[in-house]
Amino acid sequence: MTNFSYLALGDSYTIGEKVAFDDNFPNKTVKLLTELGYPFYLPKIIAKTGFTTEELIKAIEQSNTIEFYDIVSLLIGVNNQYRGYSLAEFKIEFEQLLQRAIYFADNKPKRVFVLSIPDWGVTPFAEGRNRNQVAVEIDAYNFICASSANEYKTNFINITDMQRVDGARAEFLAADGLHPSAEGYEKWAVKLSYKIMNELKV
Repeated sequence: MTNFSYLALGDSYTIGEKVAFDDNFPNKTVKLLTELGYPFYLPKIIAKTGFTTEELIKAIEQSNTIEFYDIVSLLIGVNNQYRGYSLAEFKIEFEQLLQRAIYFADNKPKRVFVLSIPDWGVTPFAEGRNRNQVAVEIDAYNFICASSANEYKTNFINITDMQRVDGARAEFLAADGLHPSAEGYEKWAVKLSYKIMNELKV
């Protein structure tokens, strides 16, 4: 059986800030899928801590990535929200990224998986911030992500709900009190891997 390929696009949540590289969710996802009988190559990751949608667009352009991939994931937007960027600007740039992700998936929208933006407002890092305002703004960004995913007929995976439950629990937090721990990413990977597996079966 030929191995499948996976391109992961995003920011610090995709590279796995503050955890070992093998413990980020793209690497955990391919490990789980391989164990389930769907062998994958190591994922190609285009992501960096702090990336906004605009910065991810530029990074993709600079990467000269031209290959097609069996699976593409997209998780971006938390830094747009954190910096107070407009929703209108985010929508335009997110759709550009989604179109690019579909292209990388050989124009197969169902092979593209949009993950919802985590709510950093529930974490210890947000101490002293207006947590309710952060939640409202994250929901507004995620509404755009979900609506765009639906419009372009790609998959949308809500990880925010379970992250809001886990985001204040020490075992699911990295040392910075902001990003998920390996255990946190494991839960995302389980959810994503089963969604991917269902698409690969088709």
